[in-house]
This record gives sequence, structure tokens and C-alpha cells, in this order.
Amino acid sequence: MPTVSVDPETARRRLREAGVEIRDGNTDHERWRAEHGDAVAVAYDDKIVVQGASPTDLTLLLEEGGGRAHVYFDGASRGNPGPAAAGWAIVSSDGVVAEGGERLGRLTNNQAEYEALLRALRAARDFGLDELDIRGDSQLVVKQLRGEWNTNDPELKEKRVTARELLRAFERWDIEHVPREINDRADDLANEALDDAR
Repeated sequence: MPTVSVDPETARRRLREAGVEIRDGNTDHERWRAEHGDAVAVAYDDKIVVQGASPTDLTLLLEEGGGRAHVYFDGASRGNPGPAAAGWAIVSSDGVVAEGGERLGRLTNNQAEYEALLRALRAARDFGLDELDIRGDSQLVVKQLRGEWNTNDPELKEKRVTARELLRAFERWDIEHVPREINDRADDLANEALDDAR
């Protein structure tokens, strides 16, 4: 059970700002409780104890500065354009912070790749992370975000602008192309989302 040394009122404010509901404690010793995802935070006079299957669902929101994480993203399109899905995972030194896979409708593979990245960036922002090491197997997305490649496709231009706007929320970020085998969790999540829709 992680313990976060933070003033309970500061912690309450951070959680409220993140949209987490706070309720009264269960005993005289508990100042308040909050649930988010698979974690429960219990506030005492001088500390917050986090319990549950996924403590990072709350610890990242409670800690000052949010910390650093690796972001993996992948998009899939069957038909290009065709049925598409996004997969992403955020991993910190404490383990998997969050992950997701979702159907996107009919898109090209490049559009799906960008959508996966956008979903991962929004999740990282919502968890209060401030440093990201972004990894994906789409050379196009990586090189466009680095400014090495341009595009004439208006939809991809718009997605690149949105990604750059989201990246402004972070103190530091970098993005690198990685082989598919290193990006396997995001790839699996995207393909599972496509398979589940059948």
C-alpha cells in the first residue's frame, strides 16, 4: 500500500481538480476517502494511504509534479481506409498507469495512429504527468511530430496540431520510433478492440 506524504487538504484540492469525488471517512481517524479507477485513497492527519489493485490511478494525481512515464501508442485499420481502432498504454516506474483500446470507425491507418496518440496524451495529461517518453511504430507520426516530415493531408495536419497543443501541457517530452515488438501492448489493445467489434 503506497503512502503519499501530502497535506490532506492539498490532496483533496488536487483530487477535486481532477474530477474525483470525495466522501467522508469510515472511521473517526479517517478525514476522507476517494475512489478512482481501481484505487481508494484514505486521508489521515498527516498522510494519504492508497489501496486497491491499481494504486497509480490515484498516486499520480496526489503527488506533486506528477512524474515521468513512457507512452506507447498504435493504430490499426483493416482496409486502409476501413474499420479502425486505437491502442495505447502509459507505463511509469510503478507499473501500468493506464491503457485503452477503442474502435474509431472508418479511418486510414495513419489517422488511427494519430488518434491513438491523442487518446494517450489526454490520459497522461489527466493523470497529471509532466514528463513523457513517447514510443510508437508509426514513422509518419513520429517524424511529423518532430518536424522532420510534412503532410498535405488536411486531416493529418489537424491531428498533428492537436497533438502539439496537448504536448504543451508537459514540462518535457520526446518521441521515438520503435519496432512493433517493443510496442506490442498498444498493438494488442488496438487489434483486440477491432476483434471485439465483430
